[in-house]
Amino acid sequence: MTYIIGESRDQFTLTPLCLDDYIGPDSICRVIEAYVSRLDMIALGFKYAEIKDTGRPPFDPAKMLSLYIYGYLNRVRSSRRLEAETGRNIEVMWLMDKLTPDDKTISNFRKDNAAALRKVFREFSLWCSAEGLYGKELIAVDGTKIRAASSRKNSHTQKFTEKQLADVEKKITKYMKSLDENDAQESDEVKPSAEAVQDALKKLTDKKAKLEGFLDQMKENGVEEISTVDPDCRIMKQGGDGRPLDACYNVQTAVDAKNKLIVDFEVTSCAKDAGSLFETTQSAKEILDVQEITVVADKGYYEGKDIADCENHGTTCLIPEVPGSYSAPDPKYDHENFIYNKESDIYTCPEGQALSYKRVIKHNKADGTKGTNRVYGNPKACANCPHRAECTESKNGRSIYRSEYQDTLDEVDARMSTPEGRQTFKKRQQTVEHPFGTTKHGWGYRNYLCRGKEKTTAEQSMVFLAYNLRRVINIFKANEWNLVERLA
Repeated sequence: MTYIIGESRDQFTLTPLCLDDYIGPDSICRVIEAYVSRLDMIALGFKYAEIKDTGRPPFDPAKMLSLYIYGYLNRVRSSRRLEAETGRNIEVMWLMDKLTPDDKTISNFRKDNAAALRKVFREFSLWCSAEGLYGKELIAVDGTKIRAASSRKNSHTQKFTEKQLADVEKKITKYMKSLDENDAQESDEVKPSAEAVQDALKKLTDKKAKLEGFLDQMKENGVEEISTVDPDCRIMKQGGDGRPLDACYNVQTAVDAKNKLIVDFEVTSCAKDAGSLFETTQSAKEILDVQEITVVADKGYYEGKDIADCENHGTTCLIPEVPGSYSAPDPKYDHENFIYNKESDIYTCPEGQALSYKRVIKHNKADGTKGTNRVYGNPKACANCPHRAECTESKNGRSIYRSEYQDTLDEVDARMSTPEGRQTFKKRQQTVEHPFGTTKHGWGYRNYLCRGKEKTTAEQSMVFLAYNLRRVINIFKANEWNLVERLA
């Protein structure tokens, strides 16, 4: 018995006479070319989409875009690796007409066309909408953290920088005291030389100036954190209690429930999801061309103004309630156990006492804007209540705070408590987590190669375009439809 014998390397064969014969009719290359061919490169704003009569001829941006789409579909996004593919991958040779741009040219294409690449993703979403691939009834919104092309040590928060500055000032004071000591005094203690102290002082002074520069920059820009490498990234927890903090971006994504296709996304520098629901859903509704839609999201999006804006603009929200921040000594007297009567504008405590409206107070919200709360209480009843110590530690008795958007939140809470609401909400995870699981865990796109919000958005556009394109290819294949003909 022998091994399976392959073909001799010296054997002459009758190979196909043209490169096109190597590419099958259902090859993904033909899908990529069909999609890119329908794009108006000039309208999208690609560099060199309009060529000049003089100068060296540039590479066709349509060819370069095809190269990048193919690369992201096959988990190849490095410019050097893409350059290598142009000389050894027959599918890439077919797409590029055997052109072999160098890695610098490939890298510059992504850098110079960041805004245009964002529009390419949007164009495909609009095509999916026109083809009926979106259900346009239910979308799921969620955020995911993607590591920036920067180290955590290059990011500086105001709190930590002030702490470092205080430590440096203490050390400077210590070394200045050493210089003021009487060197002539005899002592068995070994002390650092004056030159060593001066050298240490110089390093500390330079570090102090650097830290003060960071604080001045934060104050000037009105931020509490800066990065010396990627100015737009922020320190975030990537998800899960056991995962460390890192320099990241937060990608807000809206996914349609019908085929788990991404409708739209936004790369943000905000670590929290709260406050981004309205903008994300409005952008998705614009692409879907609908006035009303239902959105499901996790409790990270439970924010009064954001939900109220959605509800007032035709978006029905299904979001689980976040428990109140105040917890009584006895859970029986927590905020959620106080019943509100809208008609009489009164809260009833677990002991049956009525808490009426007292005043309005202002407070600072997480996004820096001002908010108001209505305060309810009954000091007289609290003074004589035998369970006061179990309810509150305030000497003025228990106070209940009601947000200006609480009426809307109550409607959302009531909707979530129905069997239909709970059943619809169950679709959230299987809808919005699907693209994250595929692109991050399956394809390995957990970090960015570029820096800055605009360029990272271009990268994310290629990742999500590749995801959507792969989903559409599978959908058309399952239904035995011809995607190339439909794109053309």
